[in-house]
Amino acid sequence: MQIMQVCAFASHVEKSSVIPAGLNPFSPKAYAIRYWTRQISNDLPKFLIDKASPLTALESATFRKLAIENVISTQLPSFCSSANILCFPDSSSSLKKHKESVNFATYLDKNFTNYGSKAQAGDDTFTSYSEGLNNIVDSFQGYSHESDNNNEKFNTYATDANIADQSFNTYGTGSNGGAGEFKNYQKNVNKEILEFTSYSANANNREQRFTTYADMGNAGTEGFQNYARDGNGASNDFTAYGKDSNVIASTFSSYGQNANGQSDTFTFYSNNASNPQNNFKNYGSNGNAAAETFNNYRDRANVGDDTFQSYSKSGNGEKVNFVNYGKTMNEGSDKFKSYGTDGSNGQQVGFKVYSDKITFNEYAKNGVTFKQYTNQTSSSAELSTMAMSGKPVHRWVEPGKFFREEMLKAGVVIHMPDIRDKMPKRSFLPRVISSILPFSTLRISEMKKIFLAGDNSTMAGMLIETLTECERAPAREETKRCVSSVEDMIDFAISVLGGNVVVRTTENTEGSKQNVMIGEVKGINGGKVTKAVSCHQSLFPYLIYYCHSVPKVRVYEADLLDPKSKTMINHGVAICHVDTSAWSASHGAFVALGSGPGKIEVCHWIFENDMNWAMAD
Repeated sequence: MQIMQVCAFASHVEKSSVIPAGLNPFSPKAYAIRYWTRQISNDLPKFLIDKASPLTALESATFRKLAIENVISTQLPSFCSSANILCFPDSSSSLKKHKESVNFATYLDKNFTNYGSKAQAGDDTFTSYSEGLNNIVDSFQGYSHESDNNNEKFNTYATDANIADQSFNTYGTGSNGGAGEFKNYQKNVNKEILEFTSYSANANNREQRFTTYADMGNAGTEGFQNYARDGNGASNDFTAYGKDSNVIASTFSSYGQNANGQSDTFTFYSNNASNPQNNFKNYGSNGNAAAETFNNYRDRANVGDDTFQSYSKSGNGEKVNFVNYGKTMNEGSDKFKSYGTDGSNGQQVGFKVYSDKITFNEYAKNGVTFKQYTNQTSSSAELSTMAMSGKPVHRWVEPGKFFREEMLKAGVVIHMPDIRDKMPKRSFLPRVISSILPFSTLRISEMKKIFLAGDNSTMAGMLIETLTECERAPAREETKRCVSSVEDMIDFAISVLGGNVVVRTTENTEGSKQNVMIGEVKGINGGKVTKAVSCHQSLFPYLIYYCHSVPKVRVYEADLLDPKSKTMINHGVAICHVDTSAWSASHGAFVALGSGPGKIEVCHWIFENDMNWAMAD
């Protein structure tokens, strides 16, 4: 019976240790297959060898020579295409100016520099633009510059993308009337970079609406520099901006400075978000008769920091209202420095129902009112009590992301998180190339030249972020390494576990974001506490995996069934961390499950394209 059970589970993984017919034996992929066969006694899973470099033998030799000569950047487009690695396209030539209304559908990666300049009473619509794409680079520099009553609508723009890099520099400057609407803009984006520099500056009666903007996004930055500066009668509405997002940083520098009669509304801004970072620097300073309203701003957010520096300084007749600001947030901090100082002529600032985690330095003593200053912040103890009682804590922890080991029993219905891989589709480099390329923060300037990454660019940030994580000192009892080839991953796994190992991943993404029923469950190594190696993708031009040893775990395989039909839809791999004593008390697992470090075990699924290595049964 046990033999039949092992065979049944083994059948879920498509394996091969033989070089396929038609594959050049001198190609990088063929070499990776032979390397596995020499080092490991078990069969090579198809999902791993599929990540090997697709370069031909000739291409590998050619690009290796270019890497040795440090001139691979001269052939970067060819290198990126042939090696299946991530490179951002250069901005194409700008689209021609237009006079009539235009509807953009199914467009992508376009340069709209100076597009629509001096347009007269037109309507431009960007519907389902760049939707569901992996990497999006669009430029809207000088768009609608000095236009008259021109309207732009960005509906369902760049949704479900992995990396979205958008530039709206000097967009709408000097325009008269008109409206820009951003609806469902960059929703569900993994990493977003947005720059609104001098957006609508010197504009007259121009209206901007941001609805469901960056909703449910993961990581990213938005910069609003000199936005609506020196404008007249501008109206800006941020509704559900950054809602349910994770670690979004927004900077409003010199926003609305020297403006006349500007009206801004922030409704449900950063609501239910995880660790939002918002900085309002010189916002509305020297303004005249401006009105700003913050309704339910950062309500029910987790952590998060807001800074209002020189906000509304030297304003005239300005009205600012904070209603339900930071209510029920968890351990956030807010700083109001030089807030409303030097104001005159009827300035009014109101705080109604806000958190006690707010610091006011040098704020105006006149015209500032504080109502219902109450502590609405949930303590860690309260969060644990809520979690253990079954009450929802903070929605930012995705349902099903963490669960207890007792849930891994046949017949149990469990919510599956979104296990889909949202990283760019890339391949490993051959070791003979990756070992030559620089890979260190000390050599970041060389790396930026190779990948044509400008200062403060998306690519530069991506390089630095991954290098920093790879160079981070290991945690207690952790052994870690970033690997850039199949051979490197094999070497690390056997250095920790020995040669008799098996690598597993969840079979597909069926069941994501819905309830599934647990079917037959098998404990790896008999369900005993063991050591494992987990490998997670990092965001980098070529495929990099962050691999680390995970001591004191139990690893399981489980059939996942449709709860209604009971038919099998997936075959999942789960890992349960038995020792959580070194984890942070603020770890999302404890927020979702209650308790604290060292008090409970925590389980999670192995997501699509992540891997778990363990000693073979």
